[in-house]
Amino acid sequence: MDPREQSESMNNLEKDQNLSTEPQNEAQEAVNEEVKVEETAVTETNAPVEDRPVQESKSGKMDLAGKSKSELVDLMREAAARPIEEVKDEVQAIKAAFFALRREEIAKEKETFLANGNEESDFTPTDDADENNLKELLNVLKERRTEFNAAQEANREANLEKKRQIIQLINEIANDPDNINRQFNRVKQLQQDFKDTGDVPPSADTEVWKEFQRATERFYDVLKMNKELRDYDFKKNLELKQQLCEDAEALDEDPDVVAAFRKLQEMHNEWREIGPVAKELREELWARFKAASSTINKKYQTFFETRKSKEKENADAKTALCEKIESIETDNLKTYTQWDEVTKQIIALQEDWKKLGFASRKANAALFARFRKSCDDFFGKKAEFFKSMKEELSANLAKKIELCERAEALMDSTDWKDATDKFVEMQKEWKAIGPVVKKYSDSVWKRFIAACDHFFEQKKKQNVNVHAVEHDNLKSKKEIIATLKTTIEEAGEDAAQTVRDLMDRWQTIGHVPFKEKDKIYAQYRELIDKAFETLNMRGSRPSGDSGSRGPRQGGSDRGLSERDRLVRNYEQRMSELKTFENNMGFLTANTKSGNSLVQEMERRIARLKDEIAELEQKIKDLDNA
Repeated sequence: MDPREQSESMNNLEKDQNLSTEPQNEAQEAVNEEVKVEETAVTETNAPVEDRPVQESKSGKMDLAGKSKSELVDLMREAAARPIEEVKDEVQAIKAAFFALRREEIAKEKETFLANGNEESDFTPTDDADENNLKELLNVLKERRTEFNAAQEANREANLEKKRQIIQLINEIANDPDNINRQFNRVKQLQQDFKDTGDVPPSADTEVWKEFQRATERFYDVLKMNKELRDYDFKKNLELKQQLCEDAEALDEDPDVVAAFRKLQEMHNEWREIGPVAKELREELWARFKAASSTINKKYQTFFETRKSKEKENADAKTALCEKIESIETDNLKTYTQWDEVTKQIIALQEDWKKLGFASRKANAALFARFRKSCDDFFGKKAEFFKSMKEELSANLAKKIELCERAEALMDSTDWKDATDKFVEMQKEWKAIGPVVKKYSDSVWKRFIAACDHFFEQKKKQNVNVHAVEHDNLKSKKEIIATLKTTIEEAGEDAAQTVRDLMDRWQTIGHVPFKEKDKIYAQYRELIDKAFETLNMRGSRPSGDSGSRGPRQGGSDRGLSERDRLVRNYEQRMSELKTFENNMGFLTANTKSGNSLVQEMERRIARLKDEIAELEQKIKDLDNA
């Protein structure tokens, strides 16, 4: 419950009870019917204009949706021309609507300012003519309100002096018992004048009312009022107070607890202004009115306690959001993606904040300032990060453009091994450079990969040509094997020389496809051995390496030569595997999964690993033998 309203309620109840329980003679009771005294507690109407509860403007609720700033200034100008006591709500509504629009403008202006790379500390909103006009009107209204309040205060002081003069006149009449009967009507008029006199300063209200009450009671102590007049007053007062009891009891059905409480205060004021009833009815009637008042007061108290509890829940929830946003670390955010992810968290927390209701006025302002500071700190650091990244991104772009130029200069090279090593090294450099500005990222990447693809495509075509030659070599070696078979079977005079010629021819033929290499050489070696035994040939036989020449010196030399061939093949495939794996890492980092080139690279790596395992086993078998 608002402290001032609670004080007002308790003072009213106390005064009502005093009016009902103080002993009075018949003359006192009659005169109280005519005297409608002012309330003793500090009421809202006695407070300065700016402290009174907000009342609805004469024109009803203002609809300011869609109004521009200039239109709001015009509305404020119209309000400034009207009486100050009538326009408080309108002024507040127009002011709130205007500065809401202005804050949006400043926020957009600031966003553009920061987006252009400026420092937040350098931002100053542009001067706004509408804002200046509105502030001038507000200053005029403030001065008028000050003048109005001063006039009101002066008026209350004048009213206080007038009431004290009325009290003094009543006391003077009471001091003249000889002429008191002839002064009855004059006293009634003085009572009416006291009632009609406006508000007095709140600090003097209670005391002046008590002085007036004592003066009127003293007058009726002296006055001898006839019984008929007293009974008439009692009857009329009874009817009025019974109606007030019924109205107070009906307030229990009003769903608006605050409105019901304020109506009850008005009823207490009316009760106090109504004179006394017959003595035997006073306690019963007062108890009924007090019981109805207690019901409304308890509901009013419960309403504010419930609201206070909800405000505490909201305050706790907002405190938790503040702690959550304050716990977010930004020191480890090194990439745009990381900053964007945390930005999403911040925005989600802001949305959660909007869903929460108000906390208490004091706590709500402090919590909002705390939450807003955390948000501002985060976005300030984000702006600093983006600014610091500009130079790094530009430097990275220059490095990647330089790599593109190197790749383009090398992409038509036919020195396949040296160029391949250089391309692999450039790919490693590319991966180590880091990101560039997003709008250049795709174009510079496509330029670089285009040069790489061009080179490796030409290399692939060269490998295709090599495979064709290998197949021709395989065909030639098969022809030699067929001729060897025929020569051995016929065993003619020149058979030995023919075999040697075929052996010389074999040595001149280049490589065959890898899968056929061992098989075709095994057939050739078997036939040569058979020829030497069948044709009684002396001299050199083929060594373990199908491409080597030289005399056959025995089983041990043959085993060593075969092992050397296997080791060379093993080392060659290990080198190829290392190259493929390096290229694979580069491709997977810069292409989508499922890309055909990636899949082909994976198949070739798997095949190389199988061949390496097979060579290792053959070398091991030779070593064991």
